[in-house]
Amino acid sequence: MRLIWIAIAAATAMLAGPASGQQWPARSVKLIVPYPAGGNVDSAARIVADKLQEKLGQPFIIDNKAGAGGMIAGEAFAKSAPDGYTLFVGANGPVLFATEINKREAYNWKKDFMPISTISMTPLVLEVHPSVQATTLKEFLDLAKREPGKLTMASPGPGTTNHLLSELMQSNLELQWVTAHYRGNAPAISDLLGGQVQFAFDQLTVSLQHIKAGLFRALAVTSPHRLKSLPDVPTFAELGYKDFDGQTFTGLFAPAGTPAPVIDKLHETLVAILKDPAVVDKFEKLGGEATPMTPDEFKAYLEREDAKWIPVVRKANIRAD
Repeated sequence: MRLIWIAIAAATAMLAGPASGQQWPARSVKLIVPYPAGGNVDSAARIVADKLQEKLGQPFIIDNKAGAGGMIAGEAFAKSAPDGYTLFVGANGPVLFATEINKREAYNWKKDFMPISTISMTPLVLEVHPSVQATTLKEFLDLAKREPGKLTMASPGPGTTNHLLSELMQSNLELQWVTAHYRGNAPAISDLLGGQVQFAFDQLTVSLQHIKAGLFRALAVTSPHRLKSLPDVPTFAELGYKDFDGQTFTGLFAPAGTPAPVIDKLHETLVAILKDPAVVDKFEKLGGEATPMTPDEFKAYLEREDAKWIPVVRKANIRAD
């Protein structure tokens, strides 16, 4: 009998203790997503969640925690146990900018998050309503310079990559337009479709269908190369504007202190998923690219983005509503 109780106690300790690469996952895993269902970050999370569940044999459950530019989700994640059972599918705003624009040090990605890999990169597209008298980037910039303050840009919210790209362009090119902030992409694009605003820097995942339908005119994309989905639209870089290469990343994070075997297993599994042709095709149809990185590469990428965009936030004095 004593041997039986020892065996039971040992098994219980294994289940309750820190996850290891061999036994993890022994139960369902939660993926915190900092936006409502339906956006590009949520879509990316759902693509990989289904595949992680398929490959690792346990449910990967999406938990949408929207609000405060992603900071509500980021703060909840940062307080999670580092056991591999709570992960975060983050993006530029929640990871890099939310605490800065809210002026609240709820978390710091450098000490609270363990980068596992990027999932996807989604370029932004400068698009205009058909009523705007500009068919090229040069014509658009000339119009903005001739009539400062006349054009209005639809932003999905303060501190988003869309907003920061707009502020960087105004600052670097000495331009001026009005910024109308909305609560997300959907209402911003709705007003652009209606002509209440004139242009937007928007994620291709949101706008591709409208561009292909002729409802928006695409002038340039922020990716380093032309896109398969919009082969006739030039990049900012090839038009001579190399600073405007902002993209929206989605990436997978674990809480700081998560055991290395779990990180290794997650990374190995995620990379295999992102190289699957069917998954690559799903991201391309959304207007993004499946983009795996090593944890070190992902960390270095975040540090570069931090160094590039935080000064833009501070110079433009961007604050949350």
